[in-house]
Amino acid sequence: MLSYKFRLYPSKTIQAKLQEQLELCRWLYNRLLEELNKAREEGRKIKQTDTQALIVKLKEEKPELKKVYSKVLQMVNYQLWSNIKALSKLKKNGKRVGKLRFKGRGWFKTLNFNQSGFRIEGNKLILSKVGSIPIKIHREIEGEIKGVIVKREKSGKWFAIVQVEDELKPLQPTGKAVGIDVGIRHFLTDSDGRQIENPKYYERTLNRIKILQRNLSRKQKGSKNREKARIKLAKAYEKLVNQRNDFLHKLSRFYVNNYDVIAVEDLHIQNMVRIGRTLAQRILDASWSKFIQLLSYKAERAGRRVVKVNPKGTSEDLSLDNPLRDYISACRIKNRVGLGQSRMPVERRPLLLITAKAVIEGQVFSMKQEAPSVRAE
Repeated sequence: MLSYKFRLYPSKTIQAKLQEQLELCRWLYNRLLEELNKAREEGRKIKQTDTQALIVKLKEEKPELKKVYSKVLQMVNYQLWSNIKALSKLKKNGKRVGKLRFKGRGWFKTLNFNQSGFRIEGNKLILSKVGSIPIKIHREIEGEIKGVIVKREKSGKWFAIVQVEDELKPLQPTGKAVGIDVGIRHFLTDSDGRQIENPKYYERTLNRIKILQRNLSRKQKGSKNREKARIKLAKAYEKLVNQRNDFLHKLSRFYVNNYDVIAVEDLHIQNMVRIGRTLAQRILDASWSKFIQLLSYKAERAGRRVVKVNPKGTSEDLSLDNPLRDYISACRIKNRVGLGQSRMPVERRPLLLITAKAVIEGQVFSMKQEAPSVRAE
């Protein structure tokens, strides 16, 4: 399943309808959760099909539910049970988890039109019991559309996430493999001698975010000025996330397009962020997990392989002052895949430094340089 995200431009009338339907879905979620909690207290077993059937009866209790497309209401029930299953899985894995909480006003943000209740005609998205909404389709949709999720962001913007079922499209083999060592000083270094700049988007916007947070805290709760300040802060975070995702998508696409096998360290990020607050923030800002996740799903669709190797010993006996430390680690990571040996450098020749801007502009492959001089081993 592939997802496309497109911006929506609903009129004030349509926005009011969407907001009302979100609140109705929130009410339904809380009401079904209440029924679940009640059944457990009474020792009754309750299944997903039971709460599904309950929706019909609740339409009599709250006739406003009829304003929402039936499939959207069914997906609220599905979301509730998915949350329950996720908590159960965490509990089985030894995690301490509490109970599901009721959703407060404004916390429900999606309407899920699964399989039906939608169609796209030109630059319009037509939703059952909502109406026609202008949509900006900035790229061609390939495959059969299976569902549309309408989402309201904290900034007040609306988006349509179009879910598509399409066939895998393997790329032509390149006959090449690469090892990748991620880091904080540089986002990554690969075994072909490239060193990608860490864009540090969070650090660069931290001062502005602090100012906006202070402005928000000074506003009176419930006032229009507070809402304006909240939206400004939400837009700043939204821009930060968009910049980071754009960088990660384009960098992962470069490696998937140009290598058959991509070797990375099998990092346990959750354990690493416990080291200290400052280091943890830098690790989370780098978004290594997201990068490896994007690499993996794009590689699968393209007929490539992402191989995770044990990180132990990849930087052994390498000084932090060694300018080729990360490059040597990347070579060792590649060697552990067993697809031929990368040779270790003997000269301290500079690596090819590539800026985040070059990644975003798609100039990574055009910037060529031989890897540091090596001796045969």
